[in-house]
Amino acid sequence: MPRSIWTGAISFGLVTVPVKLYSAVNRKTVRFHQLSSKSGVRIAQKRVDPQSGEEVPYEEIVKGYELSPDRYVVIEPGELETLQPKKTKTIEIEDFVELAEIDPIYYDHPYYLAPGAGGAKPYRLLLEAMDQSGKVAIARVVIRSKEALVAIRPMGGEVLEMATMLFADEVLPAERLEELPDAKEVKTTKREIEVAMQLIGSLAGEFEPEKYRDSYREEVLALIERKAEGKEIAVQPEAEEVPEPAPDLMSALKASLEAVRKHDGREGAKPRKAAKKAPAKKAAAKASAGKASGRKPPAKPAKKAAAKKAGSKRAAAKR
Repeated sequence: MPRSIWTGAISFGLVTVPVKLYSAVNRKTVRFHQLSSKSGVRIAQKRVDPQSGEEVPYEEIVKGYELSPDRYVVIEPGELETLQPKKTKTIEIEDFVELAEIDPIYYDHPYYLAPGAGGAKPYRLLLEAMDQSGKVAIARVVIRSKEALVAIRPMGGEVLEMATMLFADEVLPAERLEELPDAKEVKTTKREIEVAMQLIGSLAGEFEPEKYRDSYREEVLALIERKAEGKEIAVQPEAEEVPEPAPDLMSALKASLEAVRKHDGREGAKPRKAAKKAPAKKAAAKASAGKASGRKPPAKPAKKAAAKKAGSKRAAAKR
């Protein structure tokens, strides 16, 4: 049974929804400790004054904001406490917006919101109303003495998901990148775009998160397991990569598209286009038309050879 990391209430208008906050992710990062290579003992980190070489007790440490190298403004703990946001235990909804209007770059950390004591009915009401309206709530909340901007949205009609967000001034504009090409200077042809879109279409499919795995983490864990069992690990030298000349864009696109077709077992397949029905044969078309109108299709004319035989038989009978 997971433990909630925060309890409070969602507030919008005069409605209050008691909720509990749970983390929605479990990071699988492999963490290592620092050990002494001689003794194998874990290293202890100490706060040391570099001038005196003596360890500084925690109660003697203050916060300093660096203005320039080796120049700091000292801030006392009491001064920061007067500026800390008021702990209201409330998620204050300020706006409802369209989900498509929020660029994913603003999302930070996801959480689940579950109903608190006595909050099942208002929780379900808010969940269904947001689900049917297609809106996302933008709110503010104070967690661990820090105010956060959050987005709340319904997930699958079953639970409310809350994601902490970055503020606008925390997102760096893409315009600061000097390497971005100017659309006026770099031109692409219609044919290049068509082939690129065919390549995208050949790789298109439904998003299945289970099929994407962290192969590096799995290899590291396998290495740890083998070493824990006492197996010797032979480190192989890395093969030197010889840089190849870059092919022209169109050739690279066509080669990529052909490689995808071969991988899918469709070597002879043509680029994906809107499906077109092959023209039916004339006889089949006439037959289907006859069935639809209730008339039988006209019989095929007899072959000349058969007609001649029938004529000769009738002449023999007259004689």
